[in-house]
Amino acid sequence: MRLDLTKRTDYAIRAMLALTKVKGGLLSSRRIAEEMKIPPRFLPQIMGDLTRAELVVAHPGRAGGYQLAKGAEKVTLLTVIEAVEGDPHRQICVMRGTPCGQDGECGVHEVFYAAETAILERLDSATLEGVIDSFLAKQAAQAAKATAAVG
Repeated sequence: MRLDLTKRTDYAIRAMLALTKVKGGLLSSRRIAEEMKIPPRFLPQIMGDLTRAELVVAHPGRAGGYQLAKGAEKVTLLTVIEAVEGDPHRQICVMRGTPCGQDGECGVHEVFYAAETAILERLDSATLEGVIDSFLAKQAAQAAKATAAVG
């Protein structure tokens, strides 16, 4: 089973993580694109989605850029996904290929619905701040391990 993000969602999450790392500062779209390996031509559309969702504040002008609209501890991965994708709930039955519930529920509906709910709950509990903190802690542990192996 594959759990993939669309490119749009992938880029939106990367952009939000870049803004989280600057701790309230401004980042230009050029810097976001460079740091997070996002094609520059896609970034304005994604930043527009994030701005409309009130997750990002745009500061126009030569010295402008983007910054988080609220603290990274309050923004979840699910919120970012919803900003660019809309409702993340599966609309099509996994067995029938038609809209769920249109002609009753298939035999696996409850299992897949429960799995989807668990994934969405996890994404809704994962904040940008938590993701960055976890990533930095893993990097520090790897660096310490590498230093100990050398010494």
